[in-house]
Amino acid sequence: MGRYERLREGERGAWVSIAAYLSLASVKLVIGYLFLSQALIADGFNNAADIVVSVAVLVGLRISQKPPDHDHPYGHFRAENIASLLAAFIIMLVGFQVLWGAGTSLFGETRTESPSLIAAWVAIGAAFIMFFVSMYNTKLANRVDSQALRAVAKDNRVDAYVSVGAFVGIIGAYFHLGWVDSLAALLIGLVICRTAWHIFKDAAHSLSDGFDEEHLSNYRDTIEELDHVQGLRMLRARKLGSAVHAEVIIEVDPDLSVEDSHEIAERVETNLKTEHEIEHAHVHIEPKKEK
Repeated sequence: MGRYERLREGERGAWVSIAAYLSLASVKLVIGYLFLSQALIADGFNNAADIVVSVAVLVGLRISQKPPDHDHPYGHFRAENIASLLAAFIIMLVGFQVLWGAGTSLFGETRTESPSLIAAWVAIGAAFIMFFVSMYNTKLANRVDSQALRAVAKDNRVDAYVSVGAFVGIIGAYFHLGWVDSLAALLIGLVICRTAWHIFKDAAHSLSDGFDEEHLSNYRDTIEELDHVQGLRMLRARKLGSAVHAEVIIEVDPDLSVEDSHEIAERVETNLKTEHEIEHAHVHIEPKKEK
């Protein structure tokens, strides 16, 4: 399966998340307001923000499928990272809004009313749904090798934990500890902001050409184990969305013919693509220098 086919398949995960978040956000906000649960309302706003994340990822996956053109010779793979960056800012704004509402409720007037247990059952039911959505998206992300979809799967799992926290807060408030519900909403706001920060950090790291040293070590082993590769002078890589581009300088016997050297370079490219799914590798040949 090629990179573009995988991106198209990865869209299914984004659509599943959008459907789940749209349904859960609507139910949580309605039940939260009707049955007086600040924690469930915060959780509903969290899911509403996650709709934006999933839509951004979906748009990014769509744009990433566009083939290279005259002003995008390496393709449009980084659209995934740009979409994630935009989503991080939106999630952070929602997190601040939830924190403000929870803080006002927690440190403002003392609450006398308690939320209904209906809100608690909605929260725990939503947690189970999001755990299943997370498992589905994790499996799909691993199959299609999509960095953006892996981020969505992690966000799904965080949302499941958030709903569990909302459940605990609602139960506490039901037993006339009204501040517990507001405290749970405050913690949910912090989790939303933390999730936004991690999404932002990962997207910024990729857009600034940051790369995992562990992956480079694996690439190095693949190159150095090839026959006729007498030295690896330079290896660096960058991520364009979920695609990897690498630049390699290897040393070979100076007496080899141009044709043989070219064949070695092609073997390096082929092995990097086969073993590590590197879309593009530029391999430069240098003669081995005597020490």
